Amino acid sequence: MGARERERKVYRSLRRAGLEVIPDAVPDGTMPFVTGYRAEDVSGSFSHRYGTPRLVERLNEDWYGLAVASGLFDERREFLVQLPQGTRTHHAAVRQLHGGGGVVAPWLWTRVRLLEHWDVMGRGAASAFLGIRAGHPGFAMMALDGGVYLACSTGERGVDVLAVPRPDRSENVLRHLEEIVLRDSPHVGREYKDRIAGWLTGRSPAPPGGPER
Repeated sequence: MGARERERKVYRSLRRAGLEVIPDAVPDGTMPFVTGYRAEDVSGSFSHRYGTPRLVERLNEDWYGLAVASGLFDERREFLVQLPQGTRTHHAAVRQLHGGGGVVAPWLWTRVRLLEHWDVMGRGAASAFLGIRAGHPGFAMMALDGGVYLACSTGERGVDVLAVPRPDRSENVLRHLEEIVLRDSPHVGREYKDRIAGWLTGRSPAPPGGPER
């Protein structure tokens, strides 16, 4: 798939949701994946059942509030969003992941800017790249400096969103990433493991007596 097709199918859909893609601008050293966090790693969260009145509006309001409070945006309201490779939709990627459809190509970070008029939980989810349909979002986001990670999942009864500050310092996350690299699994591709291994190797060592960075 060429750049023009990705522009037409993915970037334009995101822009209609109020997210302007900034190509080839992911900061060096960005943590490739965040997984394995636990309740003690979460600093803020919210949930809404599907029957909630004004569901999309409520989801948008609470997502923005959590994003601002946790420091997702920089001064230009830029941040990272994780998208499936190529033009695969979020739904197709998740279906392959949970349906035993072989090795899954890893999601990739893309830098975006939040525009003045946006609708992440409605048009964003309906774009098929940030969810399944309006009011049924699913995505991962991270601050440019890696300061916070936001995850949104669509479950059987409703939508859950949570924030994990400094995932690169979480013992739970780091331990899980190390286990992925060391463990053999038919569902974990070589590219996925190599990217995690490369990031773990390139992490800056902690200063004497100080926290890991």
